[in-house]
Amino acid sequence: MALPAIMKTTAARLSAMYLLLFAACAVLLVFYMTSLSVRMLTAQTQQTINEEVQGLGRAYQRGGLPLLVRTVERRARQPGANLYLIADANGRILSGNVESLEFGVLETDGWTERPFAYQRFGETNPERRQIASPEQDDAIRSTHDAIALVLRLPNQMILLVGRDLGEPERFRVVVRRALMVALGMMGLGGLIIWYFVGRYALKRIDNVSEASRRIMGGDLSGRLPVTGAGDEFDRLSENLNAMLAKIANLNEGLKQVSDNIAHDLKTPLTRLRNRAEAALAGKPKTAEYREALEGTIAESDQLIRTFNAILMISRLEAGYSAESVSKVDLADAVRDVVELYEPAAEEVGVTLEAEVAGEFVVEGNRELIGQALSNIVDNAIKYSAGTTEKPVVRVTLEKKAGEVRLTVTDNGQGIPDDADRQRATERFVRLEHSRTQPGSGLGLSLAKAVMTFHGGRLDLLPANPGLSVIMSFPERGT
Repeated sequence: MALPAIMKTTAARLSAMYLLLFAACAVLLVFYMTSLSVRMLTAQTQQTINEEVQGLGRAYQRGGLPLLVRTVERRARQPGANLYLIADANGRILSGNVESLEFGVLETDGWTERPFAYQRFGETNPERRQIASPEQDDAIRSTHDAIALVLRLPNQMILLVGRDLGEPERFRVVVRRALMVALGMMGLGGLIIWYFVGRYALKRIDNVSEASRRIMGGDLSGRLPVTGAGDEFDRLSENLNAMLAKIANLNEGLKQVSDNIAHDLKTPLTRLRNRAEAALAGKPKTAEYREALEGTIAESDQLIRTFNAILMISRLEAGYSAESVSKVDLADAVRDVVELYEPAAEEVGVTLEAEVAGEFVVEGNRELIGQALSNIVDNAIKYSAGTTEKPVVRVTLEKKAGEVRLTVTDNGQGIPDDADRQRATERFVRLEHSRTQPGSGLGLSLAKAVMTFHGGRLDLLPANPGLSVIMSFPERGT
């Protein structure tokens, strides 16, 4: 995959920014560590020189200049010795292991201001360096850098004790080289990781884009890829897939509504036309016109109720309702519906009972819940009337498994087939034995949409005999 394409991804840009910040911090760390190492070694060197000077001072106090010279000569011959030098007041070297010094070193007292060049006895060097005096500038000598402490004795002779800086310098070079190699390897690893991370992120984005193009092309069954890694890409894909599933369901519902309207509403509209045509074809009598108009109005009212039910179902399935949602006591809703339908049940010889004890509070919309319960109770009364000697419709409330269950049970003929029970909640579906009853086939569909809106479910179960319709609400406190 091309690098310019990778650089267009947010992940790659962030990785590049972090890599640059890391490189800057790494460079600062290298210089800090090397300078710190040099300072530590310099401090250690100065401490060593101070200890040497203190030892020589004790020798001078015990034996004067002769003992001091012997001590310097002895220490100067030791392997890896420090720099030792005794010179007269004019700077002429009398004893020690230093053959020549950079001009002006012996003219100062105390610590040298900066590292100076020197040459030990027996060393040669092809480089040209200013040693001992300006007149020796053309001497070809081997030189090193050192720091030293210069002291003047009471007899004006000069004592120099110093230490070569070769070891600290080598240590500094080794530390810097090691840090540079380590940080270079880390930087290379960071570049490789950044490249592959960018490729991986871009590949996943390309997969999402490809799936999106297929979906926009009309394939609503397509879904965004989910790798199972559980990262932000998977979470985004899962949310978008849930949204696409919702959109597909809404589109399918819209298609079903259109088909159902085209088929199921054709009959009542035809009856309206035939009634009006029959009224116009007959003799103009007021009573006949009135009867035709009353039938037309009744048929129109049924059509209006059907369209209102379709609209309500669509709104609820879309997850939107302008109605308010608050705490609802289902016990009060059951008592109101039972009181409303008791006269109608008695008229057809059905006993309507309610078993409600206590409060059963859920969050929802009272009007929608009441309408769904009314549809279920009305169906139970309608389809149990005349089926047995003592038709009974019972409404109960109970709490079970973290749910509030509102159950409407009748002892009628019920729906024995499982497939028919599943189809009964679809729009405009009327089973064979219910076609002689008035209705539009939207009652249970509306009840199912209401339960979906409330985060619950609608179940149809056999009551043997009869049918149990269960409205299960999530229990959310009282």
